[in-house]
Amino acid sequence: MADPLRIEIPTTETVPLEPPQLAGEDGPLPADPKLVIQACLLVLAVLTVCYFASDIILPIVLAIVLKLLFQPAMRLLEKLRVPRTLAALLVILTVFGAIVAVGAALSGPATAWGEKLPGGVDRLEERLKFLSQPIGALQKFLHQFDGVATGVGGAPGPTLAETLMKGTQHFASGFFETILILFFLLVSGDTFLRRMVEIVPSFSDKRRVVDLSQQIEENVSAYLVTITLMNAAVGVATGLAMWACGLGDPILWGTVAFLLNYVPIMGPFAGVGIFLFAGLLTIDPLVQALLPAGLYLLIHLVEGEAITPMLLARRFTLNPVLVIISLIFWFWMWGVPGAVLAVPMLAMMKIICDGVRPLNAVGHFLEG
Repeated sequence: MADPLRIEIPTTETVPLEPPQLAGEDGPLPADPKLVIQACLLVLAVLTVCYFASDIILPIVLAIVLKLLFQPAMRLLEKLRVPRTLAALLVILTVFGAIVAVGAALSGPATAWGEKLPGGVDRLEERLKFLSQPIGALQKFLHQFDGVATGVGGAPGPTLAETLMKGTQHFASGFFETILILFFLLVSGDTFLRRMVEIVPSFSDKRRVVDLSQQIEENVSAYLVTITLMNAAVGVATGLAMWACGLGDPILWGTVAFLLNYVPIMGPFAGVGIFLFAGLLTIDPLVQALLPAGLYLLIHLVEGEAITPMLLARRFTLNPVLVIISLIFWFWMWGVPGAVLAVPMLAMMKIICDGVRPLNAVGHFLEG
């Protein structure tokens, strides 16, 4: 039986849907300044809760994003008459089973590279002798950075490594919570949408709530699926390129490129450094040792500057300055998981703002 709340939107139409607007909205922004101030205070309160309750909030946000990512697979299983509970179990077990399998496959190459590091340090220092002074300056800076947060009473502040790992430990400890919430979100389906429709009084507003919910789900799901497929393509291309230039272990390097591509700008920069280090550590001719980093950078430029923008431009684009600010802010807030979630959360915010007329100005501000 078809879902009575599901309104099918033809995928062949190229004309974008006009954003649904709720009744009683007369302008692009609220006219009452008190309402604006209250909204700002609400945002500050939410961000404060996100910071101090990160152990709880981070797994919930990650589960919501994963639910939107897996929603197309759930729709497909529903069309095949698979019960929602069984479909949710199949999706979760398939995805995380694949993650465990890839992790097991990577354990051997990662261990081998870890064994190469102690013996390769002398070789690396010899090849980078001309960088000894800049590296010494960088080490001095990092040492000062680790002690810059020292309090008045002499209490040491967090080190750089602790800053980088902030949020990652929270996510690891809340992994079971993430899986549990994700399972029930997938099983619940449109339950929250049904409750929202029951609360809205008029039929026209019920229809608009359904349209807005579908627009948010479809656009965010399409964005996440597109990004994941492109990251997988980058991983495959990088693995083949590393194998072709003599670095070896294509599965390891492809997985590294796949994961780093989820963090815009900062991830590819880290990738260039990793492949440069690996090339200098294992490949003899200096020019050829630079080839892995150069190939990775070329693959990223083709994907990030041409293919992905072309695929996503039909739906929306984001202001690159705000993307950088979002990455820095959520990295400070939740560490590495925050940097991974920064762009999806920014995209979700823009889609919601584009669909609600009082927030259209904010959506226009977020647009690239």
